[in-house]
Amino acid sequence: MTQKEISLVVFFYLLMSALYFITVSIDQGRWISHWAVLLNYGLKALLTLPLLWLFFKQLASYSLWKRGLLHIVTMPIFTYAWVIAYYTLCDHFGFFRLIGSSVVWDYYLAVLFYCIQFGVFHLYVHSNQLKAQELLSAELSRLNAESELSALKAQLNPHFLYNVFNTINAAIPTTAKNARNMVTELSDLFRYQLKASREKLIPLQEELEFVGKYLELEKERFAERLQYTITTDAGIEESLIPPIIIQPLVENAIKHGISPLIEGGQIKISVKLQGKGLHFSVCDNGKGTNGKVKEELLAKGVGLSNTNERLLKMYGQGLDIKENELGGLCVYFSIPSDKA
Repeated sequence: MTQKEISLVVFFYLLMSALYFITVSIDQGRWISHWAVLLNYGLKALLTLPLLWLFFKQLASYSLWKRGLLHIVTMPIFTYAWVIAYYTLCDHFGFFRLIGSSVVWDYYLAVLFYCIQFGVFHLYVHSNQLKAQELLSAELSRLNAESELSALKAQLNPHFLYNVFNTINAAIPTTAKNARNMVTELSDLFRYQLKASREKLIPLQEELEFVGKYLELEKERFAERLQYTITTDAGIEESLIPPIIIQPLVENAIKHGISPLIEGGQIKISVKLQGKGLHFSVCDNGKGTNGKVKEELLAKGVGLSNTNERLLKMYGQGLDIKENELGGLCVYFSIPSDKA
C-alpha cells in the first residue's frame, strides 16, 4: 500500500471510531471510555488484515461476484470473532461495553462496518484497475499506431528494392547469365520479405526455399568454403511458422562461425516433427563460441537476439544455444505444430 492509501484507511477508521464514540455516548448519556473505542476499532483492524490479504492478494483473480459470495461466509466469522475478543478484553480491563439487549447493536454495527469498509475497498481497487486498463489501452493504441507505420515503412523498402532489382536485371546483358541469376535470386528474397511483412504465419516450405536462395547467394561469395544441407520430416511442408525465423540464425552462423575460418565450414538445417511441435536446429562447424554463454551470444548477434525475442513473445520459449559436438555452434528452438 502507498502512503496515501494508508492515510485514507487510517482516516476511515478514525472517522468511524469518532462516530461510534459520539453515538454511544449520547445513547448512554455520558462519555464512554476512549480506550474502549480504540480497542474496538483496533481489534477490527487486526481482524481485517488477513481478510485483505485473502480477498485482494490470494483471490485477486476471482470475479467480484465470487468474492461477494465468500463475504457472506467471512462476515459472520469476522463479527463473532470481534464480539468475543472485544467483550473478553473489555471485561478484563474494566472498559465500558454494551450489555443486555443493547448487545445487539454491537453485532449490527460490526456487520455494518464490515459491509462499509469492504465496499469501499472493493470500489477503490476496482477504480484503480479501470484506470490501469484505460492507461494500458491508450498505450497499446499508441504502440499499435506506431507498429502500423513501421509495417508500412517495412513494406515500402523491400517493394522499392524489388522493383529496382528487376530493372537492373533487365539491363544486364543476356551473356552475363550468372549475374542475372544472382539478381533474380536477390529479387526473390526481397519479394519474400515483402510477403513476410504482411503475414504472421507462412508455410514451412516457403521459408526453407527463402533460406535456400539466401544460402545460394552466399555461396557465390564463399564458393567451396560454404556447404549446407536442409533436411525436414515428410508431411510438414505446409506447417505454418513465423516468416524469416530461420534465416537470421543461418546468417549468424555464416557471419560468426564460417566466415572467420579460412577453410570455411558447413551449415546443417533440420526441421523435425516431435510430439505436438516442430523442432528446428541450425548447426555449424565453424569458429564456435570461444567460451561465451548464451546471454553474451544474444547480446552480440542482432539476428539471434531479435529471433529470441520474437519466439519469447509468440510462444513463451526462446532459443536454446549449445556447442556443436563437431565444433561450432547449434541453435535450437521449438514451436507448436498445426499438423500434430
